[in-house]
Amino acid sequence: MKTVKKASWFSLLMIPILLISTLVTATPSASAAESDLGINVDAAILIDADTGKILYEQNADTSLGIASMTKMMSEYILLDAIKEGTITWDQQYHVTDYTYKMSQDRALSNVPLRADGSYSIQELYEAMAIYSANAATVGIAETIAGSEKEFVKLMNEKAEEIGLEGYSFVNSTGLNNSDLFGMHPEGTGAESENVMPARSVAKLAYHLLKDHPEVLETSSIPRKTFRAGTDDEIKMDNWNWMLPGLVSEYEGVDGLKTGSTLLAGQCFTGTAERNGTRLIAVVMNAKDSNGDSVRTARFDAAAKLFDHGFTQFTKQEIVPENFVFEGKETIPVTKGKEDSVEIAVKEPISLIVKTSEKDLYVPKIELDKKSLEAEVEKDTVVGKVVIEKSEGEDYGFIDGKSFSPDVVTTSSVERAGFVSLFFQGIGSFFGNVWDGITGFVGGLF
Repeated sequence: MKTVKKASWFSLLMIPILLISTLVTATPSASAAESDLGINVDAAILIDADTGKILYEQNADTSLGIASMTKMMSEYILLDAIKEGTITWDQQYHVTDYTYKMSQDRALSNVPLRADGSYSIQELYEAMAIYSANAATVGIAETIAGSEKEFVKLMNEKAEEIGLEGYSFVNSTGLNNSDLFGMHPEGTGAESENVMPARSVAKLAYHLLKDHPEVLETSSIPRKTFRAGTDDEIKMDNWNWMLPGLVSEYEGVDGLKTGSTLLAGQCFTGTAERNGTRLIAVVMNAKDSNGDSVRTARFDAAAKLFDHGFTQFTKQEIVPENFVFEGKETIPVTKGKEDSVEIAVKEPISLIVKTSEKDLYVPKIELDKKSLEAEVEKDTVVGKVVIEKSEGEDYGFIDGKSFSPDVVTTSSVERAGFVSLFFQGIGSFFGNVWDGITGFVGGLF
């Protein structure tokens, strides 16, 4: 009987403990609820295309297959070459055995090229940007660098230049090297494939749009005919089904690049603009609610990211124009007609933030110098403003840097004349002597 009583008392004691434990484990944390957008992807990220502010991320630092999202880098290098004048739009490309053989495989997404054909770079670019044509992409690579092998070197150099991490480029298209008919770039694996984390994909898109916004003129075309009016004409439907008039149409979408291979799954880097705000969304290996890798899954996931960005975030003025920090209204000036100069934030600072969290973003001043020596000109940079979030999670910026506008002088200070400088020197001398005497006397006690 004693044993039964002990067990009963123990059971009674355990009941409230188990109830509390159940309540704690059954109640999701606030942060988990806020970050769950209901997207079935291996990785995702959403950023503001203007400042690079990250609005959402999910497993954004794991290197994954990027498939034809690779072509954003190929576009980048081509548009650089066009801007530099080393390549022209009407320049002709003569088909090689490699690109001819590849172009005949329609399963790889291609526009067929004639073995003895000649095509303008403009034609190949449109085929690449709209239809994700792989042979056309290789043709561009060969034109720019002489071979795809040398072009891959340019891709990796560009990736390093713009600060991508976790990347590996082995070809210009994003295909698996096993699909390149044994003609994959020398020095790369026979079954290698391009990989990159979602964060780096977003950074690539961010810099591409910054340096070459004209890319949207082509990526926004829903349909076009390749070689229209010839025996070789072929209809090109953009694989970005979020464009106007296509299956997954979404208001404001005008780019950027899809991708799909067995390794990568269904991927998409999209960009959309509404009411002056442009967002960039990246989804990798998206699946539908049944866990199936279907093409529309990447667009459904991107739509949820865009909805999150456009409905939950707004551009807010964090710091007004000519803002002055309390207690930091001036900075000392030596050898000038005045002994200080007023300072302020040069331009207003606006960030895209959650509407409900505007007041959590606090500006702080970081001065580069304790004083200035005259002559001081107006708009001399004396420091920067750092915007910090006082509480809660903040994803930062895609370039890994904080948004730091300049703090400048709001007027000029002329250098003092010889006589003034002479008396300033005397005053400084006796001031230092007096400080020394008082220090000495103070040390006696």
